Amino acid sequence: MSRPDLTGAAWRRSSYSNQAGGDCVEVADGLPGLVPVRDSKAPQGPTLRFEEASWTAFIGDLKSRRS
Repeated sequence: MSRPDLTGAAWRRSSYSNQAGGDCVEVADGLPGLVPVRDSKAPQGPTLRFEEASWTAFIGDLKSRRS
């Protein structure tokens, strides 16, 4: 997978993150076929990049475990 330039990426905090400043996961939208993920407490740190289908399957599995 190529490493796109994420400099201008629009990051948003996951709705499942702790809003009190604890465990915060951010994702960037607008990159076709790719979902970049990072720790909001370390925005200059490493970024994980997932293929969109893999990320969707991962989130779907997490949601199914909540019920």
